[in-house]
Amino acid sequence: MKTESRTLAFSALMALLIGCAGIVATLASNSQAILLDGLFNLIYFSIALVTIKVSKLASRPDSESYPFGYSYFESLVNLCKGLLILGVSIFALVDAIAALLTGGREIAAGLAVIYALFATVSCSLTAWVMHRSQRHVSSPLVVADKLNWLVNSVISAAVLAAFCLVMLFERLGWLAILPYVDSVLVIAVVVLCLGVPVRMASQALKELLNKTPEESIAEPVRQAVANALANTDTQQVRVRMVRPGRLLYVMVHVVLPEASRLSITNQDALRARIDDEVRRYYSPVVCDVVFTADTRWAVPSCGLLVEKHRS
Repeated sequence: MKTESRTLAFSALMALLIGCAGIVATLASNSQAILLDGLFNLIYFSIALVTIKVSKLASRPDSESYPFGYSYFESLVNLCKGLLILGVSIFALVDAIAALLTGGREIAAGLAVIYALFATVSCSLTAWVMHRSQRHVSSPLVVADKLNWLVNSVISAAVLAAFCLVMLFERLGWLAILPYVDSVLVIAVVVLCLGVPVRMASQALKELLNKTPEESIAEPVRQAVANALANTDTQQVRVRMVRPGRLLYVMVHVVLPEASRLSITNQDALRARIDDEVRRYYSPVVCDVVFTADTRWAVPSCGLLVEKHRS
């Protein structure tokens, strides 16, 4: 798929389809592992609808109401996705442990295998579509969706393997361990995949808190600014940047010597050069470049006014 909105709409549709199938399969098989998968996909579908709206907002320019644009909504949505996966996983973990302590639960393995096979194929197909779409779409929302479907594929494949083992155990007559397979499976899947939602939520939270992006992005940008100013006499250059969602916002303070006679026209030319150099490494980007002869305007600040001492 070649557009962000179509890719996200396909993801939402698949989440709804698998979620409904999961609820129906749970009623027939009594499997909490399937219930976990079904509920997760139904809740994810509701968030996917919000994601589609946010993807359209993110491409808009800033406005009077949102003077720094709408990119922070992307980080907010990804934070909600990470917390959602984490919350559902913890709920499933607690429920599975409780089931183990009370003797486990019986499941209809035949129906469970059919659902698990359907879910594995569907999740893998969706993850592949998300991956292919990244050739045409550069979006943190699509990246987050791809990670979700990859995790979902692993979970569904693990569920399929476990239910196949249940059928094997039934044939071998190992009936005593059958009630515990479903709960053990849920615990194993949650423990193995817990790092994905934690990383997703952590990254989104850092973006919302205006943390400098990772060095793989920040260092090339600093070098690009240095290259653009290589032939300019400067006293100090400070580069600050944040990356909410897909947008990189770069603030550059250039402290010039007091004797500098850099005209407005020359300053604008330097701004254009800095913007061009940064775009070689990252886009979309907004570059604000401030020229000053007073270091006070470039130093780190908490925003409080500093009282001037009277002589």
